[in-house]
Amino acid sequence: MSRLRFGAFLAPFHKPGQNPTLALQRDLELVEHLDRLGYDEAWIGEHHSAGSEIIASPEIFIASAAERTRRIRLGTGVTSISYHNPLWVADRMVLLDHLTRGRVMLGCGPGSLPTDSAMIGLNPTDTRELLEENLDIIMRLLRGESVTQRTRTHNLVDAQLQLRPYTDPHPEVAVAAVASPTGPRMAGQHGAGLLSIGATLTKDGFDALAHHWNVVEERARHYGRPAPDRASWRLVGLMHVAETREQAYRDVEYGMQHWFEYFQKVAAFPQMAVGDSADVRGMIDFVNEAGIGAIGTVEDARAQVQRLVEQSGGFGAFLLLGHEWANPEATKRSYELLAQHVFPEFQGQAESTVAAKDRAARSRPAHAQSQLDAVDTMTKRYEQERDSSS
Repeated sequence: MSRLRFGAFLAPFHKPGQNPTLALQRDLELVEHLDRLGYDEAWIGEHHSAGSEIIASPEIFIASAAERTRRIRLGTGVTSISYHNPLWVADRMVLLDHLTRGRVMLGCGPGSLPTDSAMIGLNPTDTRELLEENLDIIMRLLRGESVTQRTRTHNLVDAQLQLRPYTDPHPEVAVAAVASPTGPRMAGQHGAGLLSIGATLTKDGFDALAHHWNVVEERARHYGRPAPDRASWRLVGLMHVAETREQAYRDVEYGMQHWFEYFQKVAAFPQMAVGDSADVRGMIDFVNEAGIGAIGTVEDARAQVQRLVEQSGGFGAFLLLGHEWANPEATKRSYELLAQHVFPEFQGQAESTVAAKDRAARSRPAHAQSQLDAVDTMTKRYEQERDSSS
């Protein structure tokens, strides 16, 4: 079976009112922890308002995280390219591509919070229109083209990059999608990967998974591109696990209410519907029963990933949405348990050790007897040697 990659998608979500410096430090330490555990990827968000998602520049965060890590790939999850000059977006990513020796990825989206875009005079319709236009410019620049084009917000005149990317031909690019076909359509058009952020958060998003990839394939055919590789498709989902289900439930009492209230009452982002439960146990039940996540044990996590594999028809990476439901220690333990007990099931590593154990168990009686026979043989040989020398 093909190796499923695992990673994290960090908006991040921090309860307002706490020390932001320490919260950002925790985010960096978490990425270091993921690198040590063998996670493949970490994607970092861009937000500018609403008080919880406090990383304004994923590129700056990635530059810091890259110096603390060895092998984990780092992506912008996502750069809100509708807010920026597309020339500078491409230029910054090429710089990071060199600084990280090819470990950087560009995730693109329109920007999720209307309170962000409103501050620069854009509405959600504007940002989606700019996303399509700016992504086309960025892809052309990354291919080494010179671009002259006026957009609603910027004017490019013979614009081109002064550095070639470190990665050949350029860093990986992925487009975000929640429920609509907009992201999959652009991914297919440009040969980019797909970040299904709403993979489990809404019922419509979950049901749309297979359709999303159909759109990617159809658009690729329309533009004469090769069939897209499902390895470039990443699904984002929710999990928290502990040694027992009861412990996991206790863990998430720490921060689940803030996370729910953020989407229920603060963030004007209805695509990320999380239900209207008023108490923590109801929130836990909603996450588990609606199928949008897994709060429980590693067995629950494995079952959730398997459901996504079957629902989607196959994908390349599962990204855990960072949420701070639990305190930092329990959160790190959850990531550790997933790496230890869930990764092997989807990376072809579990069966070989189990099979080796079973083979050894089946042959144990014969081998144990041969060991006893060897001891008996050597004992008799020693007795013969002793008797002959006396």
